Amino acid sequence: MSGTLCIDGIAVPFSDGQTIIEAARTAGVYIPYLCHRPGYAPYGSCKLCTVKVNGRTNTACTLPAADGQTVISNSPDLQHDRQRITQMLFVEGNHFCPSCEKSGNCQLQAVAYHQNMLDNHYPHFYAQRELDASHPDILIDHDRCIFCNLCVRASKEKDGKEVFGIAGRGIHKRLVINSPSGKLKDSDISVDDEAAHVCPTGAILVKRSAYLAPIGERIYDGHPISEVACEKAVIKAGEASGYPSCDPTKLAESAQQNGGPDSHYAATMPPAPDIKHGR
Repeated sequence: MSGTLCIDGIAVPFSDGQTIIEAARTAGVYIPYLCHRPGYAPYGSCKLCTVKVNGRTNTACTLPAADGQTVISNSPDLQHDRQRITQMLFVEGNHFCPSCEKSGNCQLQAVAYHQNMLDNHYPHFYAQRELDASHPDILIDHDRCIFCNLCVRASKEKDGKEVFGIAGRGIHKRLVINSPSGKLKDSDISVDDEAAHVCPTGAILVKRSAYLAPIGERIYDGHPISEVACEKAVIKAGEASGYPSCDPTKLAESAQQNGGPDSHYAATMPPAPDIKHGR
């Protein structure tokens, strides 16, 4: 089965089994994400890919693409929410980009640039989590973990080992190692495992490889994440794409019929309220 859905005025084809985010990525329409990875089962934890589908809020990485869907992604309120989510990820851990070995290769950093994140907005938690350098080839800096579960899924689904897990809830949530001592050195992880290379931040690093690629020559130094994440050249609403444009009048009518006008069509809507400590 295949069909066409409409994302921000662009008609995007999809194939059977594709989610909205995969159909968009294949077509060159960028929807931000951190916990998603092509080839992995949908997970939906980071919520950065939240979109409006026929007037209802959904995560684009978990919702299957369907013929005739009207998807709104690039609207002021959704962009505002994504920026706030990104800011919360920064303050919840310790992400000091200028001194991080992953700078330039970090998806969290690249998403922050894409969201035009100019400050942290929220007070820092200044979390003090363990750094596990016990393994001869792999290091874990728990301060940089954003709990995307990619290493957990990679170890289980790709490596067949189940080295990692997530324990606790809320502020006590933590990445744990499946070994007698809880240390990475006593697990059966190998430097060749996919779980050692899948982290979108600097939480899991392969030792003796941090600065082999100089600053300025890294993945996101020359290309924004919107280009890197897509299979084709990035398409923006209103630009020529090779795909037919959707009728904006019909899009507006669909939004009205399915939950009211989205700010993509009503830019005067106020931004989502900020949630601050102490309020």
